[in-house]
Amino acid sequence: MKCLIVDDEPLARQLLERYIAGVNGLTLVKSAENSIDAFTVIQNRPVDLIFLDIQMPQITGIELLRSLKQRPRVILTTAYREYAFEAYDLDVVDYLLKPISFDRFLRSISKIYQLRQPITQNEDVLPGVQSFDGAYIYVKEDREMIKVFLKDILYIESLRDYVRIKTEQRQIITYQKISYLEQKLPENKFVRIHRSFIVACDHVSSFTVHSVRVGGLEIPIGRNYKNSTLKVLHRDNVLQ
Repeated sequence: MKCLIVDDEPLARQLLERYIAGVNGLTLVKSAENSIDAFTVIQNRPVDLIFLDIQMPQITGIELLRSLKQRPRVILTTAYREYAFEAYDLDVVDYLLKPISFDRFLRSISKIYQLRQPITQNEDVLPGVQSFDGAYIYVKEDREMIKVFLKDILYIESLRDYVRIKTEQRQIITYQKISYLEQKLPENKFVRIHRSFIVACDHVSSFTVHSVRVGGLEIPIGRNYKNSTLKVLHRDNVLQ
């Protein structure tokens, strides 16, 4: 990942430069001392991840972030706790309070890698139904990678920056965006019915024009998802 540091404090920049140099797979593109220099870098060079201070002269980190139409992943670095709510409203990956330890830095990088990591399916299965029956993903909960077979998933619920994956046996909460999972899951087996819910078509026990019942839970169909949801469920003849 190509990294950009934006901080007006020389010691803070030097610390992050050492941390980045100590992690395989991270490359420092530029260590900028203000938002104006950083903006120029972002417009002219590929950047995957920004370590962004908030309190800086002329243009704050928050103002820089709001000015970007296409944002790389962002980890905010600051000595002030009061910006946390505003930061997460801007969809940053993490919020690091100074002084930043190397252990805390690594945990933020782990979040980035998890967002970038594609869903892993086993490849030693046959096409068609057998392929889906054997397909699985690994998701991280706490420090453990958990194997989840796609056929066991009842629904997936968005919890802002996390998702809850519900199966008949358990629930798993993992750091992931629901939109990312929506792109990766087979569309003939899963359907997004609400901004906060994806359901497994095979586990839908009943539905109306307003809601879907799966795993004993009645889930509302979002207005923007109504037509696509009903089209998929009628196509699959779920009620029959």
